[in-house]
Amino acid sequence: MTGQLLVLLGSLLILLAAIGVARFDDVYARLHAMAKASSFGMLVVLAGAAVALRHTDDVASAILAAILQMITSPVAANALSTATYRVEGWPGLRPTASTESPNGTST
Repeated sequence: MTGQLLVLLGSLLILLAAIGVARFDDVYARLHAMAKASSFGMLVVLAGAAVALRHTDDVASAILAAILQMITSPVAANALSTATYRVEGWPGLRPTASTESPNGTST
């Protein structure tokens, strides 16, 4: 019963993360909602699965999945935010592109 409640709670957190992605206007707010709430929700779901499962191999798989989630989610969120920051063209981040067209005329 405890495992099922943890899975339900984690699923609700993941649902809230998805709603946050749909409702927030700023790309960084969306990224924050998805990275934080879904990561924690996934950990709670995996903890619920580990509690509900009986076989040692299944519990070990859930624990391994939780560890991999904790390692990869922050790295992916950082990579996405860095790429977004660079694409938006913040001044001083990288050199500006030349305004010359390929035929030699300025635009």
